[in-house]
Amino acid sequence: MVFAVIRVRGTVNIKPDIKLTLKLLRLNRVNHCVLIEENNVMKGMLQVIKDYVTWGEIEKEKLLKLITSRGKLKGDKIITDGYIKSATSFDNINKLSESIYNNKLNYKDIPDIKPLFRLNPPKNGYEGIKRSFKNKGALGYRGKDINKLIERMI
Repeated sequence: MVFAVIRVRGTVNIKPDIKLTLKLLRLNRVNHCVLIEENNVMKGMLQVIKDYVTWGEIEKEKLLKLITSRGKLKGDKIITDGYIKSATSFDNINKLSESIYNNKLNYKDIPDIKPLFRLNPPKNGYEGIKRSFKNKGALGYRGKDINKLIERMI
């Protein structure tokens, strides 16, 4: 399973360990999204930065839409089926996204690809960037509801 992690809050007055963890995950700016695999190390990192990001399990369809619409190569070029066929062992973006979804391949391991997605601010805004998702805010774990947020941000 793959988690989509989106940065919600900025960097003013944050602790150094939180800043370092955000940097290690490549979440340098607000509304940036990364894909990470589900394991104990990543879950621990998410617990450290839970007050600055939101995350959840991404669906196959949203992953495909995210890669096709917001995925970029070095030089801000778009990802095409031709590039995927020449750079990887996959025939098209559909098979690539399915492989990423099933944890057979990390998105960041594709050659010449930018490992993050730059998203727009969500339509109708965040629910509240100082409260957790359980308390009707935007922070922390949100499960399958991350797909609704990604749809609003693409």
